[in-house]
This record gives sequence, structure tokens and C-alpha cells, in this order.
Amino acid sequence: MHSIVSRVNNVSALLSSCMMALLAAIALSSFVFTADPKGDISIASVKVYPTNARRYPHRKQDMAFVNFNISADLTPLFNWNTKQLFLYLEAEYNNTKGVQNEVVIWDRIVRRKEDANINVVGKNKYMFRDVSHKFKNVPPAHYSLKYNVMPYVGVLTYGEAGRTTEPVEFPPAQPRVS
Repeated sequence: MHSIVSRVNNVSALLSSCMMALLAAIALSSFVFTADPKGDISIASVKVYPTNARRYPHRKQDMAFVNFNISADLTPLFNWNTKQLFLYLEAEYNNTKGVQNEVVIWDRIVRRKEDANINVVGKNKYMFRDVSHKFKNVPPAHYSLKYNVMPYVGVLTYGEAGRTTEPVEFPPAQPRVS
């Protein structure tokens, strides 16, 4: 009849086929669970200071510091297939040459549903500077709270939880007082 190796091969092929079908069903079921989380963003202040560029100390470059308040309920995004959320605050603006810029200025990883109620009063975590070295004559920026749902199995899902209603102006650069 069949050898023991042949039988083990047939059983493992059947089990791996069943496992792949189960994983495909789990991945497809993540499209069924859609959530619409709500968040609120308010920008307390934006300050621009001239600093020295990193590679060229003789060249000045403007750096923006943003103070913000975030409150969001992201618990609807958690289900049995959610591993973690990547949450980030993004500034969207056009520079003086008309190029669309999207800059991440703050982020957080949320791993548990219990930590999904976000209330943050803070400032930007990452340097916020423009390629043109100046924020002078740059149109106002919109700020948005975006998320990325990372499932155990399936496709990454991106979305937006909140956005500022009014664009926020960049003030003129202030000299730093030491």
C-alpha cells in the first residue's frame, strides 16, 4: 500500500490546506468589521524659531513647535483580529512652491483596548521643518489624527479619526532668547 512517509505527507498537506483556508477566511472577515472612531484635535499654539541646520551650521533653518490637544475614542477599532494600532498626528500643508507636504509630528502605538481612549496634551515629538528652510509665506496647515490598524492576519487598514476644522497659520520666526 502506501508507505508511512507518504501518509504523513498527505496528512500534512491536508492540514496546511485547511490552515491556509482558515487564515484566508480570517483575513476576509476583517473587511466585514468596519469602525468609525471619533477624535478631536485642537492646536493650542504654533511657534517658529530659527535654528542652525544640522549639516551646515552656517545656514539658518526654521523649526516649528506645535502644542496640541488630542482626545479620541479608538475602542471601536479593536476586535478579535486587531493586534495593535499605530496612531499619528500629521500636518498637511503646501510649501511656497506649491508642493503638498505631509509631515508626521507625533505618534503612539496602542496595543490594548483599555488604552484606546486617548487624551494627550503635548507637543510635537519629531522635528518639524520645511525643505525650503523657512516657514515664511507658507500657507496655513491642516492637522489630522490618522491611524493604521495592524491585524493578526490580513491587510493593514488606514483611516482618519479627526481633523482640525480651520487651518492653522505659521507665525513669523521669533528669535530665541538664551
